[in-house]
Amino acid sequence: MKLTSYTNYALRSLQLAALKSPELVRVDDVAKIHGLSKPHIMKIVHELGKAGYLETVRGRGGGFRLARPAEEMIVGDVVRITEGPLEVVECFNSDKNTCPLIGICILSRKIKEATAAFMAVLDDLTIAQISANRGQLMDRIAPLEHPKQEAKTQ
Repeated sequence: MKLTSYTNYALRSLQLAALKSPELVRVDDVAKIHGLSKPHIMKIVHELGKAGYLETVRGRGGGFRLARPAEEMIVGDVVRITEGPLEVVECFNSDKNTCPLIGICILSRKIKEATAAFMAVLDDLTIAQISANRGQLMDRIAPLEHPKQEAKTQ
């Protein structure tokens, strides 16, 4: 199974919002921490806002924060929003399937079973849980968020 970077950074944005809760998180900070473009993060934040995961505050001093408790946010639900249907193999999509083995193929059944097991693990995981080791995460984030400026030699 492989998730897109879009999903990864959506989860990272929610994780950072949980770590900094109730403070606002700036899009610039997420972009700096993860080395991404600001428009990419803005698109993610917009989608998570529309889906009710983030509350956004516009203008100077704006940013985003969790729209509801991290304990209520299921990672599997976020993955479904950002990935859409997980069509690991062609036969998962009945509209596009051209495989003559549909319905009798053990491989496709097992891949479907594996996909369900993968999602079951993510459905048992919350944003609060992926943010539980707050101290360690913040220690790693701090230098990325506020890099030390090297002394200029004269």
